[in-house]
Amino acid sequence: MRVDVWSDIVCPWCFIGKRRLEAALERFDHAGQVELVWHSYQLDPGFPRGRSEPVYASLAARMGASTEQVRAMTEQVAVVAAKEGLDYDLAGALMVNTLDAHRLVHLARRSGLDGAVMDRLLLAQLVQARDLSDAETLVELVAQVGVDARAARRVLEGEDFADQVRQEADQARRMGASGVPFFVMGGAFGVSGAQPVEALVSALDKAFTAARG
Repeated sequence: MRVDVWSDIVCPWCFIGKRRLEAALERFDHAGQVELVWHSYQLDPGFPRGRSEPVYASLAARMGASTEQVRAMTEQVAVVAAKEGLDYDLAGALMVNTLDAHRLVHLARRSGLDGAVMDRLLLAQLVQARDLSDAETLVELVAQVGVDARAARRVLEGEDFADQVRQEADQARRMGASGVPFFVMGGAFGVSGAQPVEALVSALDKAFTAARG
């Protein structure tokens, strides 16, 4: 059974959702028969490429809120993340355009490393506060999980996979997604948001039963 997951690398709920999906698969009897495919969804595709700015300042400007209001809101997310073993540094995190990062996820998919790359980039963005607008940083990170550095650099020097990134976001919206994470189990069962582990296990069970029947 195939499980498709749409995420964005700057999305704190997406890393939480990834960890919860992993926990759900540990409890799913047929996990060995599950193929995970990671898809692109940019929450802010209009953010300038090649630029970074503090997440708090970026969110405050976009929401018309104060930095302290943004801090209070994101601290609540960090508390949830900590329960999944994730030590977020949202105060140090940088807002970036994630198109180039997603293009490398597409490159990694060719060798079955899309999940590993997504995990590494989420960790770098949300826990380590790395600057993912920097091409050499992206190359360094994906190379750490097995992607060929020269191939990654060639992708970033051109526009390979850019259309695929945009098409995948359009596909998710056609399926009813208005944000991420967004999961589709067995091509039929859609689950929106970083749902509890129990809800994800239930969705996996239903999708697997439907696929077999």
